[in-house]
Amino acid sequence: MLDLTCGLLPVIAVIGIFFFVAAVRIVPQYKEGVLLTFGRYTRDIKPGLNIIIPIVHTLLTVDKRITTVDIPKQEVMTKDNVPVMVNAVVYFRVHNTKDAILEIQNYTYAVAQYAQTALRDVIGRIDLDTLLTERESIASDIKKLVDEETDKWGVDITAIKIQDVELPTDMKRAMARQAEAEREKRATIILSSGELEASENLRKAAENLAKSSGGMHLRTLQTLSDVSADQSNTLVFVTPIEVLRAIEGVDISKFLGKKEAPKKNPKK
Repeated sequence: MLDLTCGLLPVIAVIGIFFFVAAVRIVPQYKEGVLLTFGRYTRDIKPGLNIIIPIVHTLLTVDKRITTVDIPKQEVMTKDNVPVMVNAVVYFRVHNTKDAILEIQNYTYAVAQYAQTALRDVIGRIDLDTLLTERESIASDIKKLVDEETDKWGVDITAIKIQDVELPTDMKRAMARQAEAEREKRATIILSSGELEASENLRKAAENLAKSSGGMHLRTLQTLSDVSADQSNTLVFVTPIEVLRAIEGVDISKFLGKKEAPKKNPKK
């Protein structure tokens, strides 16, 4: 009998160590879990050291950190019938451990699939211009739809970001032509506004020079000085209009020494 007892002691010790190791569960800080007793929910398990009864209890844990799920690039038809390739990324975290384990089989896959469906639905209700200019608003609408559905799964959607919108090649060329025409329009408007302002200033300057005696002559001399600074330029002397008007009233024959012919008396 003593020999039999001595032979069972190592076996009992091994079994005891096995049960002890199986009973001690350490849950990391970034995880939480639920305890099932014969398959039925008992209570939540917090991070730290936890003791369970092997075979009787089952411990299931989930990651409480923010998880990133990529929505693959897919073709979506906008409201104005333009096919675009869109991809996005979803950020979410588990806020209710019990629901994430007991209410949904694979919450990560479910979130990805529902976000993909919501993305197609939202973009299908807007036109291309809205899609290109209001990404933040569209992402907010998608987040609202997904968050309402996944809340009962114990999942909280932190953010949804639209990463890339790829347009057809023909549409890119058309938009490039439209942008170029818009830039030319703005350039023409700016140029015409500059010419109008310059003409107004020139008109005012001409009026001021006309009011001042000899102002036009001084301006002409200044222009000649500016032109003569470059040796390659041909200098053309411009006579002020005031000088020409003064010459019109002068009798040139007096300076040439010619006498005016006597007038014949009319026959009586």
